[in-house]
Amino acid sequence: MKLLRGLHNAGFDSTGCVATIGNFDGVHLGHQSVIRQLRAKAKVMELPAVAIVFEPQPLEFFKGDKAPARVQSFREKFEALQWCHIDAVFCLKFDASLSRLSAGEFVTQVLMDHLHIKHLVVGDDFRFGGDRSGDFEFLQEAGAESGFSVENTPTQTDMVRGERVSSTRVRQALSAADFPLVERLLGRPYSISGPVLHGEKLGRTLGFATANIALKRRSSPLKGVYAVVATLEDGSEYKGVANLGVKPTVGSFKANLEVHLFDFEGDLYGQRLTVRFVEKIRDEQKFSGLEQLTAQIQQDAVRAREILALT
Repeated sequence: MKLLRGLHNAGFDSTGCVATIGNFDGVHLGHQSVIRQLRAKAKVMELPAVAIVFEPQPLEFFKGDKAPARVQSFREKFEALQWCHIDAVFCLKFDASLSRLSAGEFVTQVLMDHLHIKHLVVGDDFRFGGDRSGDFEFLQEAGAESGFSVENTPTQTDMVRGERVSSTRVRQALSAADFPLVERLLGRPYSISGPVLHGEKLGRTLGFATANIALKRRSSPLKGVYAVVATLEDGSEYKGVANLGVKPTVGSFKANLEVHLFDFEGDLYGQRLTVRFVEKIRDEQKFSGLEQLTAQIQQDAVRAREILALT
């Protein structure tokens, strides 16, 4: 699967492509339904299947730190879309210039002039354009004039609760640490992945060496201490305990993910770690000092082992 960034790298000739547009945060079952339709139509039309995404996500551009927490980093989203077997992800930088395009200008300048769209698949609640006039009906009219067809995808609902599957619902379930529900909405367990970076090495001095992973997003819907299972690049798995947050006891202000792997010896720096969240143990809290913090970490490790059936 190709990653194409920016209009100048669209790379599609007049034969065009079949595309869908969205944030695809989480690549949940609703997104997967859209992509299945996309692939089916692309196969019939013998054209590339393309997902158009934005970076940053539009609400991050407009609201900054007040934007909804991300379910995934951009790389995690790209890898999830890759798993869906499409031909390309076309990433547009969402900036002031793009935000000012009307729906009509977006169709002309992006979909037609650069992608040569022949067919578009969108969700039933899709809207776009600086004037917010771009919806399914608008696209149908534009397509009739410009020579592309449009189809929408009906809402996907959770099989158990009958609720609409959406990125908002995934965020809510993550905030509530309802990981079984998150797995149903995503169609897979929830995880965060990233390279292991050098940190302050405080955990090592406390007897709990940790692998530090930068979140690569403004904020996460997860905060607190969790029982986790981590997968290394070689496929081996280690159970452990993780803290996701700002470490208030030691005065850190940038959230990151720290994972202590049980019964692991070795150097993880530079390796890409995938951390699957199993159960929340507690909220993050500020302690009076390192001695109290160490005692709590020991308790967290015991509880994580119990949850993960390692005792």
